Amino acid sequence: METLKRRIDFIYMFDVQDGNPNGDPDAGNLPRVDFETDKGLVTDVCIKRKIRNYVDVVKSGIEGYDIFIREGAVLNTVVDKIYETPAVKNADKNQKKVSVKNALCEKYYDIRTFGAVIASKEKQGQVRGPVQLTFARSVDSVRVYDHTITCMSVTKADKEKEHSMGRKATVPYGLYVAHGFISANLAKQTGFSEEDLELFWNALENMFDLDRSAARGLMAARKLIIFEHETELGNARADKLFDTVTVSKKNEVTIPRSFLDYDVTIDRSALPEGVKVYERI
Repeated sequence: METLKRRIDFIYMFDVQDGNPNGDPDAGNLPRVDFETDKGLVTDVCIKRKIRNYVDVVKSGIEGYDIFIREGAVLNTVVDKIYETPAVKNADKNQKKVSVKNALCEKYYDIRTFGAVIASKEKQGQVRGPVQLTFARSVDSVRVYDHTITCMSVTKADKEKEHSMGRKATVPYGLYVAHGFISANLAKQTGFSEEDLELFWNALENMFDLDRSAARGLMAARKLIIFEHETELGNARADKLFDTVTVSKKNEVTIPRSFLDYDVTIDRSALPEGVKVYERI
């Protein structure tokens, strides 16, 4: 597989309708918000989880696409098993740490993509991944609704005549924007390839269709704007590239309830030399 040789920056937009895109455990699992601006938040960890789940489904059983961070995994045990593989057991003592890192990157898609903190019987340290994401933030403030729901069944036989009450929190609508960065320099260190990149784009496009839940409402990927540099170190600062993209409500819209209520524009004339932009979605 050909290793990625150019820097890439991107903007990813998705929306939610009548759902909770990312519950906050510190706030009773209500949708996350910036309490000073009331803009909605979705953590980078939440987005990465959906990407991992997508890869785990579409590449199930294929060598080199296993997932390291999965529910219920005992990570130290997983790493310790790597020490029993021939490539690591036969490695020179001074190269043991490097051979473990290489074996983990080769086996696990999420390590060579996002990196990981590796702990085991022999301290390994950190693997820095080439793909990094920010929190996603809603374009406008969101209103959080807390709905009362009724459970028609009971959990204990001695309370058969009682109906329990519950809560369900939703955002009526929110358009969220995340920013991402892909380092060609770190891709060389983990082996992140052009094929891995294509799988990553596919995950951003399709992961919500494999992650449906009544709690999350209707979620969809809306825009994926990719800035591709000609060089490994890049031809411009990422913030300058992101500034060429504007997301705004249409003039006649007061309260947005659909992606069609927004205009997304790219000022291509402001792009510096050596950077190409294209829209994947």
